[in-house]
Amino acid sequence: MKKTLIAAAVMATSGVAFAASNVTLYGVIDTGLLVSKVKHKDTLVQMSTGFDSGSRWGIKGVEDLGNGYAVGFQLEQGFDSDTGADNATSSAGKSFGRESRLYVTGAFGELGFGRFGSLASGAGSYNILTGWVFGTSYDVSGSWTSFGRANSRVNNAIAYVSPSFAGFNLYAMYSNGTSDDANKWAKNDHYYGLGLKYANGPAKASLIFEAADNKSNYDIAATAEPWDVGSKLVEKFTGIKGAFDKDDADEVGVAKFKAKTSYAITAGGAYNFGVVEAQGIYQYAWQSDFYKQHAFGLGIKAPVAGGTFGLGARMLLGKFDGTAKTILCKEDTDKYRAWNIGANYKYPLSKRTAVYGYAGYSDGAKWLKDVDSGKYNGWAVGTGLVHSF
Repeated sequence: MKKTLIAAAVMATSGVAFAASNVTLYGVIDTGLLVSKVKHKDTLVQMSTGFDSGSRWGIKGVEDLGNGYAVGFQLEQGFDSDTGADNATSSAGKSFGRESRLYVTGAFGELGFGRFGSLASGAGSYNILTGWVFGTSYDVSGSWTSFGRANSRVNNAIAYVSPSFAGFNLYAMYSNGTSDDANKWAKNDHYYGLGLKYANGPAKASLIFEAADNKSNYDIAATAEPWDVGSKLVEKFTGIKGAFDKDDADEVGVAKFKAKTSYAITAGGAYNFGVVEAQGIYQYAWQSDFYKQHAFGLGIKAPVAGGTFGLGARMLLGKFDGTAKTILCKEDTDKYRAWNIGANYKYPLSKRTAVYGYAGYSDGAKWLKDVDSGKYNGWAVGTGLVHSF
């Protein structure tokens, strides 16, 4: 009741009329301390925000249309609790960067429109990523998105969720322009996702297929970002430091490296045995002329001393392909490897507040052995307090 009254006050000050009983203000505030060390770099001691759960606030509501139909909305913005700034990862420059959706529900299922996380993003209302014990928590040291692919938020999107059949739900998602759809259709970047989710008692699982056609991508640095090798790729290919756009690409003749369609198949599951929950995840991702890779993860969660303990280990195995191999691997191996292990403990102080701790270590090999990134080479230890409202 208090949250709906607060939401009423917020909306009233903006001059918007609504049914108070159908609108809710909600959020998460996560602040803590993080000590980390990346290979070849200094040890850092920092205030952290969103290390366990991304700090955010949002407004959501629903209107009953009758006959089993309803229309709802959700607007969600991320912020950094240590500075008060917009979260640079998901929300910078946007009023509601984490999620902005309008949806309709009925006997047919649910149909949503707007901006939200892709099926394997680990974020948003239509995310169905399953099987990694830390989800997208604990930054690059713990988040599955450090090793996995197809994990972004997309604009101009449509999502469909089927009714449940014996514990199964079908998910489908399409983006008409992952950033924008201002160009003609053939020149916009599109996302396609199809997934199957299962939940029944102690068992849950998901199978996801995703594709991004990268129609407009001439930005080699952005294309190479998953391994933090963008600047090296550009320099080797052009002698130019930094990212560049299509016009720059045409000038130096690199249009042949225009990104091809990228694909990812992700399968994950979990089973709760009571004393412990076992989890596992696997992804195969590939992009012609660039890379092929496998990512694995295994983990457990268990109740300990009134809180929850988690332990997870994962591995990344891949190789460069085609033009990327030619550019990057004249002197280096064409393979890359990395492994990571992490552990956390979370203790509830109340229904809405918890204290947590995490420690993780990552190590890269082959092409990644000297990459200066905590995703592949380094350690992190953090603790903090997270409050939900």
